[in-house]
Amino acid sequence: MKHLGAALAIALAASALPAGSACAQSYPSRPIRLLVPFAAGGAVDVLARLIAGKLSDSLGQSVIVENRPGAGGNIAADAVAKSAPDGYTLLQNTNGQAISPALYRNLPFDALGDFTPITQLVASNLILVASPKSEITSLKQLIALAKAKPGSLSYGSSGVGNPLHLTMEMLKITAGIDLVAVPYRGDAQINAALIAGEMQVAVVPLATARSLIENGQLRALAVTAARRAASLPDVPTVAEEGIAGFASTSWQGWFAPARTPREIVALIQREVATAVAAPDVAERLKAMSYEGVGSTPEDFGAYFRSEIAKFARIVREANIPMQE
Repeated sequence: MKHLGAALAIALAASALPAGSACAQSYPSRPIRLLVPFAAGGAVDVLARLIAGKLSDSLGQSVIVENRPGAGGNIAADAVAKSAPDGYTLLQNTNGQAISPALYRNLPFDALGDFTPITQLVASNLILVASPKSEITSLKQLIALAKAKPGSLSYGSSGVGNPLHLTMEMLKITAGIDLVAVPYRGDAQINAALIAGEMQVAVVPLATARSLIENGQLRALAVTAARRAASLPDVPTVAEEGIAGFASTSWQGWFAPARTPREIVALIQREVATAVAAPDVAERLKAMSYEGVGSTPEDFGAYFRSEIAKFARIVREANIPMQE
């Protein structure tokens, strides 16, 4: 009877545990899907596969990267928003996740209500580059040519509303120039098109452009951050090239569906932070011109909310039309 009473007490205690706690205790018991809103080979995809590989080792379950490009990142985001909140479907996105609410009239998801921020992976620089087949060698020259022949120059865009597009639109407005957008599926395709001379310029992640710049396949015009990039110290900032106060940087972070158990979110965050800080990963991040972050869900959530407010103001002040 004594043993029966003890067993009953244990059973009752287990049944009293919240469902989320019981789920978290066995997590992960199967492969995890990490959705990436851009094509394979781009900056977001490269980082996703690096971190996914580390987590596959530490968690003992495969973390499978799935590319779902399109609609400025909203296709992948919508798929995650509508997934079960069990930690098995996650999203890696750029700060385009914070731009979309200000840019799209009818988003199929609530950017705040339908997601649980997990962690900011990295902070990163963007850079304005030109095709080596163009005559453009500086931002000042680009502005002069664009003003002399409005609408004659084109730039590569990986979708309305992502940081590459919004940064270029900010540049167009502040410089008072008109450039025609040419759509591509991601920054890897933009870089290839620039090398081929299909268009003249683009704003791309420094992470994927740096080696191409160093090899002479792309021509660096200006970094978009407030200060020069340590990896390309000779390249001026946009502000140094005459557009005072201009600054635009990017970040990447992980999100889970809303109502994902806090224990699971905390576990993923800890594993990601450990991966980002690992010496081999830190070396790779440095080579890709990233700054590792690995922030807590609380800190990333607060930062994400502030970014939504910031981009709402920028889109409004820049008179960027709402998208359907």
